[in-house]
Amino acid sequence: MGALHEGHLALVRRAKQENDLAVVSIFVNPLQFGPKEDFTKYPRALERDKKLLSEAKTDYLFHPPPTAIYPSRSFTAVEPAPELVQTLCALFRPGHFRGVTTVVAKLLNIVQPDKVYFGAKDYQQAMILKRMIHDLNFGCEFRLVPTVREKDGLAMSSRNAYLNTKERSRAAAVSQTLFWARDRLSAGEKNLTGIKKEAVQFLRQRVDTVQYFEIVDPENLSVLKHPQTKMIAAAACFVGKTRLIDNVIIEKTRK
Repeated sequence: MGALHEGHLALVRRAKQENDLAVVSIFVNPLQFGPKEDFTKYPRALERDKKLLSEAKTDYLFHPPPTAIYPSRSFTAVEPAPELVQTLCALFRPGHFRGVTTVVAKLLNIVQPDKVYFGAKDYQQAMILKRMIHDLNFGCEFRLVPTVREKDGLAMSSRNAYLNTKERSRAAAVSQTLFWARDRLSAGEKNLTGIKKEAVQFLRQRVDTVQYFEIVDPENLSVLKHPQTKMIAAAACFVGKTRLIDNVIIEKTRK
């Protein structure tokens, strides 16, 4: 959606490594914003974005006006797979992922890519789109690119620009808590309930609101009651008025 940072550019570089041409779309999609969310205030920096994309040797920028994507108030929408919207961000942002699947389906139909690249920071979104691509036979290959982080661990996000200096310092608690949970579970900790309780207690001392801290299955996103070989720990918190999301992949190293 623009306001590009190193996380976005990592997607471009990966696409350039694996393909003859790399196409980037920038479109602040009104359909995925709720009525009280930040659509009008969402950071837009098109000229800066163009410069960064040029430096990354992007071949094409697709930047359509809203009327090209939504020519009328009535249009066919794409519903995400129901089981993937029963947890995490979907519980707090009704209709959000319907907006995401609809606009990405349109973009894929217009651009017709061979491979498509998404960042792991928005893990639920990525899994929903991976399923959509499979279920609707888009014919392009899905690629998940690891989260790019600041030096203190904070996941790069366009919304980080909203944070003031004090909020930015506190925001690092989100990734720190996820890393702590990952290390505990990778080493063999079995009490998922205890891990989640401790994580929420730690976060509440540092952020303003904890929406969720969950440990889920990487494929179907169901909340886990018992450890398994591979898991995802994910969190959503507010620091000030800024909503931050992050996650880590957990792989157990011993029983």
